[in-house]
Amino acid sequence: MLLGRRSLLSLFAAGATLTTLLPARQGIAAEGLGKLSRSVPRPLPEFGFTDAAGAPKTLADFAGRPVLINFWATWCGPCVAEMPALDRAQRALAGEGWVVLALSSDRAGASQVEPFYARTGVKSLGLWLDPRGAAARAFGARGLPTSVIVNRQGREVARLEGAAEWDEPGMLQALRALAGEATGAT
Repeated sequence: MLLGRRSLLSLFAAGATLTTLLPARQGIAAEGLGKLSRSVPRPLPEFGFTDAAGAPKTLADFAGRPVLINFWATWCGPCVAEMPALDRAQRALAGEGWVVLALSSDRAGASQVEPFYARTGVKSLGLWLDPRGAAARAFGARGLPTSVIVNRQGREVARLEGAAEWDEPGMLQALRALAGEATGAT
C-alpha cells in the first residue's frame, strides 16, 4: 500500500511512527543483529511499570539479572511479528537468569494483552504493562518496537530499534556476550 505525502503527514501528526507504518518483513534475523547498537554501559533512567495484576514494579525487581526490555503494542505490526521470537528467546535464556521484559503500551492493559498472548501462543513471557508509555519515553524510544539490553550490573549496553528474530543463534550469542559477568565485564 502506497501512501501519499498528505496521508503520511496525517498519520505522523496522529502519532504514528515509521515502524508502525511499515509491514512486517521476512528475514529480519540478519537485519536485526546488524541493527543492534552497542554502547558504553550507562545508567538507566528511572521508570516503573506494572504486572498483570496492576502491582507496581521497577527494574530493581530483577537486580543482578540481564534484561531485554522490549517496548511493544498489540496494534504494532512489527511488534506482533517479533513476539514469537521474543517468547522463544525467553525460553532459551531463562536458565541463564535472563528476563525478557516485554512492556506493552496498550492502553487497555492486561485485558488486551492476555487474549493476544493466548491467541498467538506466547507462553514464556511475563505480562508487563506500561499503558501510558512512560517507560518508553524515559528511555527515549523513537518508535515501536524498541529494545534495550541491560547487563547484570543494571546498565544499558545495547539497543535495537525495529523488529528482530531474537531467538536466532547469532542474536542469542550476542545477548549472552552483552549480559556481562558479575565481575563487571560487559
